[in-house]
Amino acid sequence: MNGDALLSIGELARRTGLSVRTIRFYSDAGLVPPADRTRAGYRRYDAGAVARLDLVRTLRELGLDLATVRKVVEREVPLSEAAAAHAEALDVQIRVLQQRRAVLTAAAGRGSTPEELGLLHRLTRLSGRERQCLVDDFLGAVLDGLRAHPAYTAVARSLTPEPPGLPDPEQVVAWAELAELFQDADFRSSVHRMAGELAADRARDDTTGLPLVLAEAVRARVGPALAAGVDPASATAAAVMAPVVAHYGRVLGHAEGRGTTADAMLRHRLADRLEHMNDPRRDQYLRLLAVVNGRPVPANLAPALDWSVRALRTTRRV
Repeated sequence: MNGDALLSIGELARRTGLSVRTIRFYSDAGLVPPADRTRAGYRRYDAGAVARLDLVRTLRELGLDLATVRKVVEREVPLSEAAAAHAEALDVQIRVLQQRRAVLTAAAGRGSTPEELGLLHRLTRLSGRERQCLVDDFLGAVLDGLRAHPAYTAVARSLTPEPPGLPDPEQVVAWAELAELFQDADFRSSVHRMAGELAADRARDDTTGLPLVLAEAVRARVGPALAAGVDPASATAAAVMAPVVAHYGRVLGHAEGRGTTADAMLRHRLADRLEHMNDPRRDQYLRLLAVVNGRPVPANLAPALDWSVRALRTTRRV
């Protein structure tokens, strides 16, 4: 071989911008072997070593491991195949980093203790199967006995959180708070009662134009009255609640025009029902659920329920 055409390791370093130490490392690893050696044992490289080193440096800067780089430069693996595999691996790493960032941001925003940070981290690391088991355990407890009800599927869907694979900090916190509620025995009991009532409070053939579900009927009817500052003890309030009372009567299968005593009993029964519904944790759950599922957060129903109960507890009737 013509020695004048070969490059010393120092010359190769000047041409590539790499250090002699780095080139020696790549050479010893078999990525850029010398084309020849001098009698004194010094390495000599051909001109192709420049392009080879450029490729090795590029692949290493992109994060490919030495074994993969060797396969690419030796043409054992197509560059496109190696690039696709590495891009896929980077996607996984990016998701992990984004998840970690969300947890740390959430912990910083909450001023979390080490215990809370550990909880946030564990919850976000749950697999899809593990998350589903956590949700199924909660829903199985609160919806026990309702599976045969026609509204079961709709009720279950309305209560089901679906945490995203890459939650943002707000979703991380919401998911953690939901997980805490899942373990609250008293809340489970409360939701079990509310779920049963929710499944039963759909009026058939409602002619008032209100939503069929009682809670939404209250929200639709009472919301404007609250905004207008209507006194719940007024005749106007009684008129506001009259369609809701009629709705509830149809839920119970009551006929219209049952008389003053029957109407009063219906109003008081509805007031009891709305009081049961007015667990502040209900609004908290629905708010957290909306955040986790990436949906608009519903307005707090508690003010409308409070107003409705006060209106129903009066003796005024329209």
